[in-house]
Amino acid sequence: MATSILGLDIGGANLKAATADKRAVSVPFPLWKQPDKLPTALAELVAKFPGVEELAVTMTGELCDCFETKRDGVHAIIAAVRRASGGRPINVWSTDGAFLNSEEAKQNHMKVAAANWHALATFAGRFAPDYGGLLLDIGSTTTDIIPLNHGVPSTYGTTDWDRLQMRELVYAGVRRTPICAIWTDRVCAELFATTQDVYTILGLLPEAPDDRDTADNRPLTVEYSLARLARMLGGDREVLSDDQIIHFATRIHSRLKQQLAESARAVYYDTPSAPELRTVIVSGAGEFLARPVATTAFPETIADRIVSLNDQLGPDASACAPAYAVAVLATEHRR
Repeated sequence: MATSILGLDIGGANLKAATADKRAVSVPFPLWKQPDKLPTALAELVAKFPGVEELAVTMTGELCDCFETKRDGVHAIIAAVRRASGGRPINVWSTDGAFLNSEEAKQNHMKVAAANWHALATFAGRFAPDYGGLLLDIGSTTTDIIPLNHGVPSTYGTTDWDRLQMRELVYAGVRRTPICAIWTDRVCAELFATTQDVYTILGLLPEAPDDRDTADNRPLTVEYSLARLARMLGGDREVLSDDQIIHFATRIHSRLKQQLAESARAVYYDTPSAPELRTVIVSGAGEFLARPVATTAFPETIADRIVSLNDQLGPDASACAPAYAVAVLATEHRR
């Protein structure tokens, strides 16, 4: 019987788990608010997958400001995984393209810190095995733009610092990004609204009346999103019409799309000796945005060469793509 491996992606806002047979679960977990509860939350998540024998781990949560340094964050996350593991073997993905055991991961913390993009790109490369490819993964908080050379990730940097400088990491996503980080002209520089308000208003994200993880802790509905976005303009729904607010939402969407398209072009065409671009792979909670970003960035190349991980994997596994990626990579490594 094949060993069942559970992939874990431990982020700052969500915990994600998946197996290679596409069972997947994502749960919200604001790590920066409650790092002491991470072991319990992970144990509860692992318990949803009875029968797993090993854990394959990747992470981004070490950047949370509840940790003094990334070293502290990596060590705390690995300690939490150990407590939640029930004695199962643990392997942690590194940007060397290999798994490390938990002690090796602690000793090489910068190679496992924020390595989930590398795991996903390594897995996604199989959908672009020939010539040039690009992974465009838009999440709730960040966007990863990863060039692929015959299926292999080809990047300048492996740390958040390096990747931000090279625009391979863009700190903008479709849910948690403050509007004032995207639109700076004649708006309030306050956390009055986030991008999930824009995309809820535009019908690209579903309403979630039970979700109060919003700028004002009111429900994620069109009505409240309109009010939050009006506040960004120094107004409210008595001062501004719905049409004015919706127009503002449309402009924010257009600006974010253009900013990400410019980064995608810069990343790919600044790569030395980049092969002809043949495939763009889109994924993440913001896959609906990644597709127009791709066609805007590369209109002459890839109109009919976009691969959707949502289509390839199904919505559950796609929503937990880095966790699924490490589960698959670990399973293949085991074989």
